[in-house]
Amino acid sequence: MQKIKTIVTGISFATALLVAAPVHADGHLEKAIEARQSLMKLYSFSLGQLGAMAKGTVAYDAAAASAAADSLAALAALDQGAMWPKGSDVAAMPGKTRAMTEIWSTYPEVQSKSKALVDASMAMAKVAGDGLPALQGALGDVGKSCGGCHKPFRVPK
Repeated sequence: MQKIKTIVTGISFATALLVAAPVHADGHLEKAIEARQSLMKLYSFSLGQLGAMAKGTVAYDAAAASAAADSLAALAALDQGAMWPKGSDVAAMPGKTRAMTEIWSTYPEVQSKSKALVDASMAMAKVAGDGLPALQGALGDVGKSCGGCHKPFRVPK
């Protein structure tokens, strides 16, 4: 868990440098959208490794599972506030994002969905290296937490 805290601290500092400054400059909405889409790609990368092991398309490797789960937990714990400025939704920025306007009008709900991802990914990080059944069991909760936000707050493709 200390390793995750160290990673989160380093990533939070890097994120502050890359994201906070552009928020006040021209193009800040585009930069915020780029930042959150990049974060989602990193989620997807870690989840892809874990999902492949869980499905059996890649051999289970305890060290690799732990590393991917730790990375996901660290990413989920990032403060994303600067990545979600008002006006960076699909209605205001068509073609650049799929984020629905409802995200900003139902913020307490979005915040609880985000916390569910943090909790599920932290729980998975604790057990990912304990064998394939433990990974498979924890991965389901992570998937549910992702869908819990994407389904109500993201325009389908």
